[in-house]
Amino acid sequence: MKKIALGIEYDGSAYNGWQKQKHGYGVQQAVEKAISIVADHQVDVVCAGRTDTGVHALGQVIHFETSADRSQRSWVLGTNANLPKDISVHWAQNVGEKFHARFSALSRRYQYIILNQFSRPAVLSKRVTWQGKPMDVGIMSEAAKSLIGEHDFSSYRAVACQAKSPIRTIYELDVIQQGQFICINIHANAFLHHMVRNIAGVLIAIGTGEQSPKWAAEVLAHKDRKLGGVTASPDGLYFTNVEYPDEFNIPNTCGVGIMA
Repeated sequence: MKKIALGIEYDGSAYNGWQKQKHGYGVQQAVEKAISIVADHQVDVVCAGRTDTGVHALGQVIHFETSADRSQRSWVLGTNANLPKDISVHWAQNVGEKFHARFSALSRRYQYIILNQFSRPAVLSKRVTWQGKPMDVGIMSEAAKSLIGEHDFSSYRAVACQAKSPIRTIYELDVIQQGQFICINIHANAFLHHMVRNIAGVLIAIGTGEQSPKWAAEVLAHKDRKLGGVTASPDGLYFTNVEYPDEFNIPNTCGVGIMA
């Protein structure tokens, strides 16, 4: 059996998240079906990070095991030929037995994109989060600093989160503005369920003046999700990158996103 890693992009608007399920259709189901056709046997895939309903990915990484002998080009083109238009494989890489898409990852990156304008969007309705109230990027950036580093993020994870530990390390958390678009870039060793959306919800409330800049740190200190902010919409959330040790030779898309 050989182990293959793939880099995948998808628009999550039409899917019930990444994971396959009985009462919905996840991206994983479409991907496994397409790869299985190319491999000519049933394939099960493992991803670097599961995404929620409506969340998009630009740099998702998966791996699977196969007895099929195919070139990297064939894995890419063959899989894409059997995928719907809103999912695409960008690269394929032979990896050793030690590689694991999830457990070998050193860090992950997300982008959360807000369209800050008076009127709601149409074309971008599922690709950005719309905020009609004026926002102050400066105070959002100041508030974000309190979340950088290793912390107990209990207040920033979903009540149903199944992670054994709420401790995570955020390496970078930047808020930038380009015209009417505001982008929250977050780089961490790993993420809890709804962690990015909950951080975005707090920063949006601060940016619109509904809360003071110190609220982000106060929510963190509570270590209680019931005392946290509103979970922001999945619209506008992108899983952009996974970083691995050099030994695995995984293509690095670091910095690639909707907004640089």
